[in-house]
Amino acid sequence: MSSSEKKRLEWYYAPAFLLFWLVLLVAIVLPVFFNLPIGLRIEDEHTKPGEFVAERAERILFDFEMIGPKVVGSFANENLTVQLLYDEIELIRRSMHHDLYELEVDVQVVSGAYMHWTMINMYQGLQNFVVKLSSKNSTSQNYLLINSHFDSKPGSPGSGDDGAMVVVMLEVLRVLATSREPFSHPIVFLFNGAEENPLQASHGFITQHKWAQNCRALINLDSAGSGHKEILFQSGPNHPWLMKYYSKYAKRPYATSIAEELFQANIIPSDTDFRIFRDYGHVPGLDFAHSYNGYVYHTKFDKFDVIPRGTLQSTGDNILSLARAFANAPEMEEPDKYAEGHSIFYDFMGLFFIYYTETQGQIINCCVSVIVVVLIGISFWRMAATSYLSIGSTMKTFVLIEVLHILGIVLALGLPLLMAVMFDAGDRSMTWFSQKWLVFGLYVCPSLIGLCLPTLLYLSFNKNDKLRKSFKIQMILHAHALFLALICIVLTFVGLRSSYVFMISLLFYGIALILNFLTTLHNRGKLWSIIVILSQVLPFLYMAYIFFALCSTLMPMMGRFGTNLNPDLLVGGLCALGTILAMGFVSPMVNMFRHSKTVLLALLATTFIFSMMAISPIGFPYTAKTNVGRVNFLNVQRVFYEYDGSVSKNESGYYFDFQDRRIHYPIQEHIDMSNMESVAEDCDEMMMCGLPLFNHRWFKSRMKGIWLPSDDPVEIPETPTLTLVNKTVNPVTNLVRYNFKLRGPPHMSIYLLPIGGVTVVDWSFLKTMLQEKETYKPPYHIYFSYGKDSAPLDFYFDLKIGDSNVNKPLFELGISGHYVNFDFPRSKHTQTFIKSFPDYIFVMEWPSSYERYLF
Repeated sequence: MSSSEKKRLEWYYAPAFLLFWLVLLVAIVLPVFFNLPIGLRIEDEHTKPGEFVAERAERILFDFEMIGPKVVGSFANENLTVQLLYDEIELIRRSMHHDLYELEVDVQVVSGAYMHWTMINMYQGLQNFVVKLSSKNSTSQNYLLINSHFDSKPGSPGSGDDGAMVVVMLEVLRVLATSREPFSHPIVFLFNGAEENPLQASHGFITQHKWAQNCRALINLDSAGSGHKEILFQSGPNHPWLMKYYSKYAKRPYATSIAEELFQANIIPSDTDFRIFRDYGHVPGLDFAHSYNGYVYHTKFDKFDVIPRGTLQSTGDNILSLARAFANAPEMEEPDKYAEGHSIFYDFMGLFFIYYTETQGQIINCCVSVIVVVLIGISFWRMAATSYLSIGSTMKTFVLIEVLHILGIVLALGLPLLMAVMFDAGDRSMTWFSQKWLVFGLYVCPSLIGLCLPTLLYLSFNKNDKLRKSFKIQMILHAHALFLALICIVLTFVGLRSSYVFMISLLFYGIALILNFLTTLHNRGKLWSIIVILSQVLPFLYMAYIFFALCSTLMPMMGRFGTNLNPDLLVGGLCALGTILAMGFVSPMVNMFRHSKTVLLALLATTFIFSMMAISPIGFPYTAKTNVGRVNFLNVQRVFYEYDGSVSKNESGYYFDFQDRRIHYPIQEHIDMSNMESVAEDCDEMMMCGLPLFNHRWFKSRMKGIWLPSDDPVEIPETPTLTLVNKTVNPVTNLVRYNFKLRGPPHMSIYLLPIGGVTVVDWSFLKTMLQEKETYKPPYHIYFSYGKDSAPLDFYFDLKIGDSNVNKPLFELGISGHYVNFDFPRSKHTQTFIKSFPDYIFVMEWPSSYERYLF
């Protein structure tokens, strides 16, 4: 045994070794992640013609914000915002000093319906502001579609969601319309007026607009945050040629298949118009969103001043470049010819972009995994030969180390999850919500402890010197590589495109093995570790970058993830997975130092210190204005009419749909919650819980809903008017038709529950629910909204009554009216109630009425 083998590094070098990786995170990953370009000013325009000017977009965004919340059906959305778009397009038209382009404007007013999860999503008189820009010398009938939405959530001015993308589109349109570079294919700019409703206006465009059938590719622009770079999180589907153009023309790539699969697995509590264009128009495309600072998303703090000018510049540069590229792409002629499967894609810290097809990814993942396994086999042979041991004896040691390492991985995942369960059990979930750095001590350090513990104890107490300790440390790395190779192959054939992250780790470890073989360092003491450490710098930077990006996106979303699941489990699991991938080949190196167990003690002490901070006021989840908690409630007046017209119940109260795991604990000191009661029993006994459940999300979370009775009657601005126009009985067919007329606010719902063996066989709504009886069960929910057209809704039901007596109740009919926008005043009592909430809570509320009838 060489002297270099016997000599171990002093213990005090171990902290420096671990700090090295922390320095890489702080000094490289974070600055690169937050780096944004300097936004161009209007005065710079003459020196940089044909480029996106962020200051001009920023000025439009300020005007956009001044309009205030833009809820469908409100004067702000249907009049003021549309007028702003008219004015901006007119300014662009005046700046077109040459005769190269034709600019056409069409304001579509559209009505329709489609199935949205468990409800019929029905709309009337919604507006789409549509602009087509085309070169006059072009005869192409193949259009590029660029979309964003200008409506917003109640109470939010929507500067981030989706005002920033609206003004990016306007500036891109201006640059294209005033440039002297004609393009082959027309570009349709769709500013849709009802995305939050949800997704109604995009459905109206793609199914009914005169230009929709010519749209061959899509760039969709949305937001789940406010500021930073736009992430490409959905592509295609089945059109990898789109990635070729993104790779070539995106100036600052920011994309990953991981985000795509997380979104499509419904882990992200959001949806975008991309789904509508994909499912109803079969238009392939790219889906982008600003995802950072989701704390202000859908709140009144989603304002102009939290969006850096560099954000607009970065997004504008990318979208302008992509628009020019797609508008000249030959694939636009027949895009279906290039539908060749899904893509695997990712950027490396914004410096460059990598993409390949799913089939190519399967080949790459398998080849890299197999090659690394072969290299591990060669390493075993060399270890055995150098140590004068048999292969069988060497393999026995490795099998034991592999078992211990797998146990370490289980602990690396399990300890953070255990921390998550313990904090949740103590009503201390989401302590990291405002202080994201707490996850380092709460989840990263426990994961490192678990990862190192079994093999470190083995090396500390194993006295068998037949095999060098340096070889045993290499075996730990081999064990990790073999585990990753098996996981990579399994996930690849399961169809998980995110498995590329395992391939990246394996690739660089394989390179290190080859270099150690070629230099003969493999057999020379601990010198092999130098190459391994150097080889891990790039994968560490990437893993730290991508998991920091994922945490920055997902952690704010936990504030609206609902109360059913513990969000610490998701965040803790994500931190653990990131730790395993970033440090799996690094953490075993602590065994090269004397008293290596002290490293674990230091990590344990760090976890304890961070835990104490988490349960102190530092770990209080919410911060006023920047990291607010969310409370959604409806100020409800509900009336139950019996068959004879009498009223069996007439009461007022607040219906709460809490948005996160912990929200009712921080507010109980400010709000009298003693009379709050669960609505679960009402949901078991009453149609739709006897409440005006707003949409499918409210319906999904209804069992966690809370009712707070109010002694003061709700001052409803008005109530929906339901009129029974006529009732027609056909005794031959046992069919009864009810014709109704409904008038009310821009947001209403109709709930229908047949009773006593009665079935609904036809109605005037979308027929899907009736045709797919196994999928859709009563009670039926028809959500109805309108924009410019406030004409009453005429509808009918055809009921098959069988042996039922036509003079007895045949069905329950519920009508809810939602007075969402601020054209409808709130009562003084409600305003006082809202003010009683602490400043770290954002309240999204509106008055609602619910009337239950028996017919």
